[in-house]
Amino acid sequence: MTTNFDYFIVFAEMRTGSNFLETNLNALDGLSCHGEAFNPHFIGYPDKTEILEVSQAMRDSDPMCLVNAIRDTPDKLSGFRYFHNHDPRVLEIAMEDPRCAKIILTRNPLDSYVSWKIAKETGQWKLTNIKRRREAQATFNANEFSRFVETLQDFQVFLLNTLQQTGQTAFYLAYEDLQSVDVVNGLAKWLGVPSQLDALDKSLKPQNPSPVTSKVANLEEMTEALSGLDRFNLTRTPNFEPRRGAAVPTYVLGAVTPLLFMPIKGGPEHQVKQWMADLDGVPTESLITGLNQKQARQWMRGNQENRRFTVLRHPLARAHTVFCNKILSKERGAFVKIRETLRNQFNLPLPKGKIDSSYSKSDHRAAFEVFLGFLRMNLAGQTAIRVDGRWCTQAQALSMFSEFAILDYVFREDELATVLPPLAQRYGHPDPAVPNTAPLDQPYSLADIYDDKLESMCASVYQRDYQMFGFGPWRPTN
Repeated sequence: MTTNFDYFIVFAEMRTGSNFLETNLNALDGLSCHGEAFNPHFIGYPDKTEILEVSQAMRDSDPMCLVNAIRDTPDKLSGFRYFHNHDPRVLEIAMEDPRCAKIILTRNPLDSYVSWKIAKETGQWKLTNIKRRREAQATFNANEFSRFVETLQDFQVFLLNTLQQTGQTAFYLAYEDLQSVDVVNGLAKWLGVPSQLDALDKSLKPQNPSPVTSKVANLEEMTEALSGLDRFNLTRTPNFEPRRGAAVPTYVLGAVTPLLFMPIKGGPEHQVKQWMADLDGVPTESLITGLNQKQARQWMRGNQENRRFTVLRHPLARAHTVFCNKILSKERGAFVKIRETLRNQFNLPLPKGKIDSSYSKSDHRAAFEVFLGFLRMNLAGQTAIRVDGRWCTQAQALSMFSEFAILDYVFREDELATVLPPLAQRYGHPDPAVPNTAPLDQPYSLADIYDDKLESMCASVYQRDYQMFGFGPWRPTN
């Protein structure tokens, strides 16, 4: 037998037909499926104590020993069924191995949920004799079903993304496909097994073949709950931002007090750094920064009482600060080339030279509106200009931080005066200074030009941040 694979894994869930698929796989010469080999509560099947001379205790101690036993089965291509809550160590092993064939079995989640509820009610998980069939109706629970679907979707997205990232593909099966002998034989061909079935095994019977509407006791409640589900994920906020590194060298560590500040560019970095320096009675230059990941982790190990925090700024205030400091300005560090590109390609109404007294509030309002329009296109991946860290979403920045360490605190700029002093008191500072408020943007502050249209535009640009962090309309903090 010549095949591209050493073993296989069937990704499925309860009530998706995986028992029926396994029965037919085992009916093919050259294939052997060993049930739920990595179910944390039993090995293979509830009444078994071992698989291929590997006990449950041996498997739990080292799952690779059972993977090897299945992979090295002589004269057969062997595999097992895997559900989302099985041993996660095996998932990593299988997904990274291109010699492991991936079979993905799915079913309409409502059918699976109702079937699961009925099986729990009757205690009947398999049916081989129709005379022993037990009947019951499911009681639909909207919150339970929502969690059920979310778990399934998260796992399916993980499988899809991992396959894409590793350059692999899988053989996909729907519940209804299992009734086609041609499809099952096609799976055998894909696995590289020459044997074929003349007919499907019929020892397992469908337990609840009637329409789902007749299997639910509270049909009206279910119908109403399902009508509120976002079936097409219409409310999802698309994310086209590039992934970013952890940017550890930008982190700020206390000179004495074990605080680790992970700044979000465009936020109140200077104010927080000054507060940390004042806390220890040192100049800001004495704060520790510029470390690599190894050095930062060593500092964390040496300061086990450390706390990590960041500060969010309202998206509109952050965008305006970046506009003033990096686009309007022609000082060192300003984005001069980006400014010229915005002038030439996006009709940004700014003069070529420095801003002078002829630049009015209305000019500033008009220019900032164009900049927000640019940000919308930039974050959607529609421009050739980089997504700079100063205007990427703050949600993306927090995701970046998590690659290095989990934050203890996520503060908001407008609450720093109340949240930072208690944090300092934790480390023995009885009367800590209150952090300074951010200076007003120049040449005009956001308060000078703010209106509902700008807020609406910003909420469209930074929908992820508004949703994830609960931002409301901007209010001045000064």
